[in-house]
Amino acid sequence: MAWLAGVDGCKGGWIAAFCDMQFGESPIVSVFRDFQSILTHETAPGIVAVDMPIGLPDRVKGSGRGPEQAVRPLLVARQSSVFAIPARPAVEAGDYARACALALAHSEPPRKVSRQGFHLFPKIREIDVLLRAEPGLRDRVFEVHPELAFRTMRGVPLDHPKKIKGVVNPLGMAERRALLQEAGIPFAAAAGRPPRGAAADDLLDALAGLVVARHIAAGRGKPVPDPPGRDSHGLPVAIWTFTSPTPPSQDRAMSERPVTRPMIEEAAARIAGHARVTPVMRLGPGAFDGGADISLKLECLQHAGSFKTRGAFNNLLSLAVPAAGVSAASGGNHGAAVAYAAMKRGVKATIFVPEISPAAKIEAIRRFGADVVVGGAQYDDAQAACDRFVAETGALKIHPFAARETIAGQGTLAREWDLQEPDLDTVLVAVGGGGLISGIASWFAGSKVKVVGVEPEGSRALQAALEARGPVEVKVASVAADSLGARNVGQLVYDVCNGAVDHVALVPDAAITKAQASLWRDFRLAVEPGGAAAFGALSSGAYTPSEGERLGVLVCGANVDLAKLASIAG
Repeated sequence: MAWLAGVDGCKGGWIAAFCDMQFGESPIVSVFRDFQSILTHETAPGIVAVDMPIGLPDRVKGSGRGPEQAVRPLLVARQSSVFAIPARPAVEAGDYARACALALAHSEPPRKVSRQGFHLFPKIREIDVLLRAEPGLRDRVFEVHPELAFRTMRGVPLDHPKKIKGVVNPLGMAERRALLQEAGIPFAAAAGRPPRGAAADDLLDALAGLVVARHIAAGRGKPVPDPPGRDSHGLPVAIWTFTSPTPPSQDRAMSERPVTRPMIEEAAARIAGHARVTPVMRLGPGAFDGGADISLKLECLQHAGSFKTRGAFNNLLSLAVPAAGVSAASGGNHGAAVAYAAMKRGVKATIFVPEISPAAKIEAIRRFGADVVVGGAQYDDAQAACDRFVAETGALKIHPFAARETIAGQGTLAREWDLQEPDLDTVLVAVGGGGLISGIASWFAGSKVKVVGVEPEGSRALQAALEARGPVEVKVASVAADSLGARNVGQLVYDVCNGAVDHVALVPDAAITKAQASLWRDFRLAVEPGGAAAFGALSSGAYTPSEGERLGVLVCGANVDLAKLASIAG
């Protein structure tokens, strides 16, 4: 088994987070008095990513070594420190005055040493002596910078600093924990108490190093500069980060899609800390008496009970909200998500629902503080009432699927899923208005992952649009109509899904209710009809995976009437 380590300096010496290459278990975290003990730990880590400078110049030109000057512009000014490491003679000095004198003599323009930088010198010397004495370690020990790692995970600079005037910033810590979760670090590890001798921010920095170590081991490491320089003792001089895995066919044509990967990356950064990172349940090979390797993505555990929370937050965090607040039409889940996001953002919300909306969903919307208005018999009637309200009041309309902000927000689910299960062949996704599958198809477009939509036989707006080569009206009659009951997916959803969705599988209502019962009986998951539809396609044979296929099934909604579920489950 190949082991990795992410390391940061701390008050007690060094904090190290160990994990195997697969990130299969929660990392082992310990504090060590000396760096060599990490290398000789029982896990014998093959790659160690450490937040400490490696390789020292004999003379410095400008504001530090080349890697520091290259990395600094990527981070937000005054939020993330990239120390200007002085020349080797200054680092080797034993006292601060001598270090400043030598730094002045060996830099152009002349620069002294900061007090904070000086305190790092003993740890820099510790690694320097070790790597100079044992050249073989130079292929195992890599310099990283946690803030560059977090910036790479997010794709854009972070919103919140980790510290403000030396004091830990809770918003910054939450943002970084969310990024670590998306990268595969269990929440319990990222949010856990650090061992004695280390602080909470030291723990997050070590875990960030662990993420970089994993990418280096997988061949995705990226040195800055590339290739690394060398100091006069042959030590590499580079700060390592990584390149995110992207589909090989993602080229100029991809940027012309209505919703692109960069838009989804930006949405993921925007909603980090607001939407949950939901888990994957691996059923493994042989489930359902077949040869496929099956797993369930449990988005039913999302805030407000469904994936729609992602799109709701992306809208509220992307767009200006007027004094009249926000408004939405919904069969229930979108309304609950908008109400929840509005509550968290301190914004007024008015939600229009059709008469078919379950009482449990209406109650959830009200519980989150929104005003609820019944706006007609079917979803489209509620949407018309919502549109009139928006025209009269100037409220911001948050559409459940016909908006790029919504689709990009839902696409963050696919990005997260891809990080958790990077080797999927196919994903099964329930379809209502099409915002969810549009976001997922936008992320996986051009990759090897096949996106298959699942619709009830009595509510097939996406399949009808793909057959007609354009959006068309359909009749709706299904047990899942409250969440999968759009009569028309609209032009934007069609444009996104056309060519990006492999096909649509249709499931009868009986298969959907049977899937609800099975999810409760076998996994203790209380799931509404729409949330169980994709699982119903698998269990009923509407979709039959091939031998060895790695299949991901999305369980996407938990706002179910428990009394009705009890009658279904028997």
